[in-house]
Amino acid sequence: MQLFDFVSVKLTLFLIFGIIIGFYWGPPLWFTGISLLLCLGLTYLGWKKQSVVFGISAAGITLFLGIFITTISLGKALHNHYTHKKIEDESSWHLKIQEVLKPNAYSHRFVAQVISQDQNKSVGKLLFYLSSDTNGRIPIVDDEIIVLSSAQEIKPPRNPYQFNYRDYLRKQGIFHQISSKPKGILYLERPSSTIYGYAMAFREHIISKLHQHPFGSGELAVIQALLLGKRSDISKEMYDNYKNAGAVHILAVSGLHVGILLLILQFLTSPLKRLSKGKTIQMGIVLIMLWGFAFMAGLSPSIVRAVTMFSFVAYALNLNRPTNPFNIVALSMFFILLVKPLFLFQVGFQMSYIAVLSILWIYPKLQKFYTPDQFLVRKLWQLLSISFAAQLGVLPISLYYFHQFPALFFVSNLLIIPFLGIILGMGLLVIALALVNILPSFLTITFNFIIKSMNWAIGWIAQQEQFVLKEIPFDGVQLMLTYPTIIALVVFLSKPSFKKILIPLSGIIGLQLWGIKNQIQSRNHQQLVIAHSAKTPLLLYQSKKRLLAFSKDSSRTKATVKNFQMGQKAAATNYYPLQNNYRFGNKRFYRVDSFAILPKQRNLDILWMTDSPKINLARWLDSLQPKQVISDGTNYKSYSSRWKKTCQKKKVPFHDTREKGAYILNWFE
Repeated sequence: MQLFDFVSVKLTLFLIFGIIIGFYWGPPLWFTGISLLLCLGLTYLGWKKQSVVFGISAAGITLFLGIFITTISLGKALHNHYTHKKIEDESSWHLKIQEVLKPNAYSHRFVAQVISQDQNKSVGKLLFYLSSDTNGRIPIVDDEIIVLSSAQEIKPPRNPYQFNYRDYLRKQGIFHQISSKPKGILYLERPSSTIYGYAMAFREHIISKLHQHPFGSGELAVIQALLLGKRSDISKEMYDNYKNAGAVHILAVSGLHVGILLLILQFLTSPLKRLSKGKTIQMGIVLIMLWGFAFMAGLSPSIVRAVTMFSFVAYALNLNRPTNPFNIVALSMFFILLVKPLFLFQVGFQMSYIAVLSILWIYPKLQKFYTPDQFLVRKLWQLLSISFAAQLGVLPISLYYFHQFPALFFVSNLLIIPFLGIILGMGLLVIALALVNILPSFLTITFNFIIKSMNWAIGWIAQQEQFVLKEIPFDGVQLMLTYPTIIALVVFLSKPSFKKILIPLSGIIGLQLWGIKNQIQSRNHQQLVIAHSAKTPLLLYQSKKRLLAFSKDSSRTKATVKNFQMGQKAAATNYYPLQNNYRFGNKRFYRVDSFAILPKQRNLDILWMTDSPKINLARWLDSLQPKQVISDGTNYKSYSSRWKKTCQKKKVPFHDTREKGAYILNWFE
């Protein structure tokens, strides 16, 4: 049976198209509603005939349903969404904390649901910042608070190729942020409770119980990530080790963990099959245990997705007839997106389903290609096949998002995955015993040793840096060309023929042509970038494939330079100390620093203000007559505002990187 013979697959694809259309184009709700009604009418007319009209109208219903639920999830189309009110001025916000995010060095961060604004009922989500300069009370999930603040639009990235946090939050239906100090918050008594609040409270209770036992700090952080989905306590060094070893998926409670747990539960409950209606009882117990695990892990989006998917798998295992796994996966994806359409844009959702689909498609082909006779060799080959299939599927999207490939993922998976079931089972036993205060010390010591050994093995693999390929340039066009090429190549290798080799060859040629096009485009291209940086001034100059970075401290600008180098596919970066006078081609400019030394040259192209110099800008403009003035992030905000007014009076273009982002100048030789 072909993949597209399944109705669930077709409907899921149309739902995905609808979600994409709803997110990027967002037709009005009235148009979507009328279209839905028309499609419903056509479906009713064609129901009995099962005609082409029925199939088209059913696809139309799913498509417009995707548009409709996406528009509702984004919220802006709703008449009582907070964006339809005046939010620039200070308002009284009634918020309910939905999610606690990882704090940064300056503040705690939360996703908050808007209940009302100035006592008027409202809907929508905000990003809430709470300064961490005092030891005041920190909100938790389900807390309801009153905050007096103005909402600010989340700003786009200020430097080229920087992570677009605004777009990331927009894909969660969050468009604005507000901030406050702990003293400026009023906590409401007896806030309404949700299942998410109960789940988070239970997870924190488990963590507090685990802290009562002699686990190492690093081991406890990994236990919390592995079993409870809390990764905020993992050190950067530990996280980087798992990432470089290709085992970071172990730290995220996801489909891997839930799939192993399902196998364990199916085995433990298998004696129930002997009873009357034993399969149904078994399925009920398994589903309860799976969702209990999700509750214990805080009902995070990743665990909810995974448990939903494997709930369908558990149901399929209970049926007395054969089922196609692609049909089950499509059904789970359909119902997840029907409830949470914005999940489609989350990297975790995309990688999880791509990995599962890759395993379901490629793994059987690898087993047909080679089937060892010896038991241990056969099991080893099966594990390698699963790892290879999953890695091949997620490789393009992983390169697109993370620009890194851990070549030793085979080694880490061979060392960890065979024992992950034992680790999960023992971990759940440790939690259960700790909750009832009967966890024996020998079990604590044993489990701590196992996690410590796993961390050591991962650390050793990560130290083989020559096998960790980093900073790989990979753009959207390469992503769109690579997937059809991989699919066509797998089809060709399954049943080789001359016709089947043409498509993967065309894909490879397309990738080569795209690379040649980029090289030709950059041959005579020069680019000058004055980056936005609050720590130290940064100037980037690119000529062809060569990138020059001028900075006081390269370590403080490394991330910005690395992003620009990958985005521009520059071959190498050379670092130089900052100067005051610069000339690139026919472009001349002068950097003013805190010493405020007046340059000798006149008729400058750019006057670059850094480090808050105390000057009379009007006199400098009269003397130097620059064509443009640039102020970067190292200047005081009040200084930049004053310089902006002066430039407006003198009719000199002014660019503040704090407001407009990095200054970028392009020209060709």
